[in-house]
Amino acid sequence: MPQKDRELKQEVTSQDVVGLYTDLENLGVKIWIDGGWGVDALLGKQTRPHKDLDIAINQTDVPKLLEYLEQKGFKEIKRDNEHNVVFADDKGKELDYHAFITDETGHITGGIAYPDESLTGTGSIDNQTVRCISPEFMVKFHSGYELKEKDFQDVRAICDKFGIELPEEYARK
Repeated sequence: MPQKDRELKQEVTSQDVVGLYTDLENLGVKIWIDGGWGVDALLGKQTRPHKDLDIAINQTDVPKLLEYLEQKGFKEIKRDNEHNVVFADDKGKELDYHAFITDETGHITGGIAYPDESLTGTGSIDNQTVRCISPEFMVKFHSGYELKEKDFQDVRAICDKFGIELPEEYARK
């Protein structure tokens, strides 16, 4: 993304996250906080600014989410596939949804392949309890790509708080 466009982006605040989470709950839409805000939810405090909010959502709830985002002025800006889509509002705040598909028993069978156990985390943002990715899977999901300084900080903090062994790729020489 050109530097000029990056400068236009605004931070997604804790108030933004709690507002969206609460609004969607009131609409009967369950989401799980993922990504950087998921890390902060698990830690119970904001550790750094966030340019976006990543959420996991059941594919059956995506139409309600899309209607909500349209009402709030969000527009689609990137689509990897129908299960991974990024939206932004006119201020540049981004929401990235990762949709999974479940069978009649609730088992995840398609879409973004979240392991069932990964959607068992609970965290807190501004004293609001939220569903999020479990600590063990938050650590596992922080692998397989070029790591940035924020990844080292996030994974170390989760491992320290939850007594998880630091993955080898995070061991600094």
